[in-house]
Amino acid sequence: MNKIELFTMSTPFRGDASIYGYTFGSGDKTVAIVGSMRGNEYQQLYICSLLSKALSGLEECGDIVPGREILIIPSLNYSAHNLMHKYWLSDDSDINRQFPGNPEGTATSRIAYAMMNILKEYTYGVQFPSFYMDGEFIPHIRITKTETSDSSLNIANLFGLPFIMVGEVRSHDPSTLNYNWQLAGTNAFSIYSGGTERIDEQYADLAVSSVLRFLSRMGVIKYNSLGGYISTVIYEEKMYNIKADEAGFIRLIARINSEVRRGDVIADIIDPMDGHTKTRIRAPYDGILFFATNHALAAQNEIIFKMIRKLHK
Repeated sequence: MNKIELFTMSTPFRGDASIYGYTFGSGDKTVAIVGSMRGNEYQQLYICSLLSKALSGLEECGDIVPGREILIIPSLNYSAHNLMHKYWLSDDSDINRQFPGNPEGTATSRIAYAMMNILKEYTYGVQFPSFYMDGEFIPHIRITKTETSDSSLNIANLFGLPFIMVGEVRSHDPSTLNYNWQLAGTNAFSIYSGGTERIDEQYADLAVSSVLRFLSRMGVIKYNSLGGYISTVIYEEKMYNIKADEAGFIRLIARINSEVRRGDVIADIIDPMDGHTKTRIRAPYDGILFFATNHALAAQNEIIFKMIRKLHK
């Protein structure tokens, strides 16, 4: 393992801000892995630490294939981690809304520009972003529909995660790392690992295993990986949102990754003043619960679950 300084800039209050990477093996720039960009992405940072430990062991045993280089960037926002702040400290900007970046721009835009110039040199890219909603979800790979998404879809199966989600380009996607990475010619994959602010060991181990499985199947490392899952492709626009029809405390009855039948009670909304059940949320279709909120209170019409509908023949 070799620790390198990828980028540094002076800041007015806390000295220099530097970003570090860890390389394994040497030769062709094969795979780059990016962890947290936000100060609350502890799960993503933790996964990168586990990957670094695993790859260090493989490197010591000579199990990284000659002529292959792997780069891990655990965090692009160390200062925010230190102060437990979600975004960049000085202006609350989000690094993952600044790509491809500007060398003369704000601090986060300069970071994005510097990182993009490094990362686009790699053939494959893996990013661990956080889910845009607070809650628990099934670990999955998300691919944005671009000109390269068809080839990426075939490669994504090699990770062996339960689901591959294909989504339309959203309004903010053109300013994200994954989108710009793909436009630069890298086969880029976003792995959503089941959590953000709290470390989940089970989901972290699943994410690490998926990356090691991918590296092994692509001939980058010598590693006896277990088979993993036969990934199911789902389309984001076909996901069904289950909302609370009244406000109140949420009592979840069903959990993610559980199959439910139409009419099953999956949550209760409780009156926060007198404790009575105001309404029961029932599954509108047969399917699998993909996402569940972790909020204690629900606002009216707030999304409580996202469901993968089971289509009957």
